[in-house]
Amino acid sequence: MKKVISIVLIAQSFLSFAQNISKERVVGIVSALASDEMKGRKFGTPENDKSAEYIAQEFKKNNLDYCFGDSYLVPFEYKGQKGYNVCGIKKGKSEQSLAFSAHFDHIGTNNKEGDNIYNGADDDASGVSTVIGLADYFKDKKTDFSMVFMAFNAEEIGLIGSKALSENQNLTPVFNNIKALFNFEMLATESQFGKNAVFMTGDEFSDFDELINANAVNGLKVYPDPYQGQQLFYRSDNVNFVKRKIIAHSISTVDMNKAFHYHAVNDDINIVDADNLTNIINNFAKTIEKFNTKNFQPKYNDKIKYDF
Repeated sequence: MKKVISIVLIAQSFLSFAQNISKERVVGIVSALASDEMKGRKFGTPENDKSAEYIAQEFKKNNLDYCFGDSYLVPFEYKGQKGYNVCGIKKGKSEQSLAFSAHFDHIGTNNKEGDNIYNGADDDASGVSTVIGLADYFKDKKTDFSMVFMAFNAEEIGLIGSKALSENQNLTPVFNNIKALFNFEMLATESQFGKNAVFMTGDEFSDFDELINANAVNGLKVYPDPYQGQQLFYRSDNVNFVKRKIIAHSISTVDMNKAFHYHAVNDDINIVDADNLTNIINNFAKTIEKFNTKNFQPKYNDKIKYDF
């Protein structure tokens, strides 16, 4: 009997390990988006379009449904330029859904000699790797919540892509069912709170972080925003969904006191703490796996304002 139990435990342990997103997979996603060939993924460039197409292909590999229509690519225009957001959905047992997002655009190149490409590995290929990693993890799982996966464009020029997507009338049925949005923004480096730790913007407005921490696995911890004076809650794509009265917060590890790579040409794959990023993705996946429509219903408090 002991031998049988041991075999079962070993098999369960192997299965759990096999479900993890590998470091090689995470590095592969970040490297693809932050490669020199993508030339900084600036909105309005062919490389920006190529980045959107790459993410759409990853969504296809995960057998996601289209959010509407016949493509993951959702076009929009800004100042005469056409771009694409990317949106896919995994149907769960319930129409209620959780959403996961990150922006994929960055700021392009400069005209200086030498390294002149703003690769944007941390900002925000790391966030996109988290979104795709979660889609990987849940690909073959039966979940209570449905799941919406979004990659926003044109964040760097004023949160334009997420605004366009959030206001797209074709997506109203999808957005009406979102109970919470996890917006991942710059997760490539260790936070000031240490490894396996993130902070959440706007923590004073809801119980989102409390519910995450109550279910967190393997020591994952969500801390309050240590940079409230910088108004980060209002400076990322989550804010366009707050306007729709959706629980929407950004989650990050960036240490603003040490982020010398922010909007700099050295924000490339060498800045990425791949072990920590991979660990965070897997621990978020396992934490989210514990959520259902009964135990996870975050709410805003009376401090939140929807018009700003």
